[in-house]
Amino acid sequence: MEGKEEDVRLGANKFTERQPLGTSAQSKDYKEPPPAPLFEPGELQSWSFWRAGIAEFIATFLFLYITILTVMGVSRSGSKCASVGIQGIAWAFGGMIFALVYCTAGISGGHINPAVTFGLFLARKLSLTRAIFYIVMQCLGAICGAGVVKGFQPSFYKANGGGANVVSHGYTKGDGLGAEIIGTFVLVYTVFSATDAKRNARDSHVPILAPLPIGFAVFLVHLATIPITGTGINPARSLGAAIIYNKDHAWDDHWIFWVGPFIGAALAALYHQVIIRAIPFKSSS
Repeated sequence: MEGKEEDVRLGANKFTERQPLGTSAQSKDYKEPPPAPLFEPGELQSWSFWRAGIAEFIATFLFLYITILTVMGVSRSGSKCASVGIQGIAWAFGGMIFALVYCTAGISGGHINPAVTFGLFLARKLSLTRAIFYIVMQCLGAICGAGVVKGFQPSFYKANGGGANVVSHGYTKGDGLGAEIIGTFVLVYTVFSATDAKRNARDSHVPILAPLPIGFAVFLVHLATIPITGTGINPARSLGAAIIYNKDHAWDDHWIFWVGPFIGAALAALYHQVIIRAIPFKSSS
C-alpha cells in the first residue's frame, strides 16, 4: 500500500502545475501604456485626427440608416410573423456594430457611441479634445442617418414613432433608467475586455476578433431591453431619432438615454480599470 502511495506521489509531482489563465506567469512582457493627455492641441493639426472624426460620422450615419430602417420595416408589417420581429431588430443593431467596428477600429477606434467614447475617456484612453470631437461627429451622423430614413417615407415615419426611444407603457422612468445603465455597462465592459492590450498580449494564443463580442453584446442587450425602452445604450442613436421624429413624447424621457448610458459607461470604466486591472494601485506602487 505504501508503494502505491509513493507511486501516486511521484506521479503527481512529475508534472509541474500549470498556472491558471490570467496570472502573472502568462502575462509575458507587457508595459502599461501611458494615459492620454487631457488636452492635446497638436491633434488639431493632424489629418489622422480629422479622418477619425469623419470615420465616426460615416459609421454612425450607416448605423442609424440600417437600424432605423429595420425598425420601420417591422412597424410597417401587419404581423410580427411577416417581418424579422424583435430578434431581427436586435440582429440589425448587433450586426451593424460588428461590421462598423471592424471597418473603423484601425482609424478611429470604432466607437460609434458617445457612451463608449465617454468610458474610454474616463479610462484615459483618449484626450478630451478627441472625445468631444467624436461625440459631436457621432451625433451629427446619427441625425443624418435618421433623416435619410424619414426622407424615404415621411408620413409612415411620423406615424410609427420614427424609431425614437421612449419608456414603454407599464414601466416607470426608474425602470428605463436602470435598463439603460445596466445595458450600457454590459456594452462598455465588453469593449474594455475585448480591446484590452494586456489581455491580447497574455492570450496571444487565443485568437479573438474584438468586434465580434462587442456586436454580440449589443445584440443581447437589445433582446433584453427593446420591450422596456426600445434600447438606447447609445445617446447619439437616441438623439438622432428624437430630433428627426421631433414629437413631444420622444423628448419627455430623452434625458434617460443620456444619463443612463453615461452612468453605465462610467461604472464599466471604473470596474475594469480599478477592480479588474487595478491600475491606480499599480501606478502608486
